Amino acid sequence: MKKIKILGTGCKRCQQLAENAESAAKNLGIDYELEKITDLSEIVKFGVMVTPAIVIDDQVKASGKVLSPDVIGKMLN
Repeated sequence: MKKIKILGTGCKRCQQLAENAESAAKNLGIDYELEKITDLSEIVKFGVMVTPAIVIDDQVKASGKVLSPDVIGKMLN
């Protein structure tokens, strides 16, 4: 099971990244767990200074960007 975390304050860009991540996982047909982290102190623990950010299996994959489902799908494989 892939663990996907979206780091952000809940802004429109953060919501879009979460939707894109969910879409990518569903398109691949993989088991996943999606968690949204909005607490700034938790976000900083990942070393992220710009949101939104995506974390897959505890590794920060990107920050400051809204990635497309296709790009996220490649990260999940």
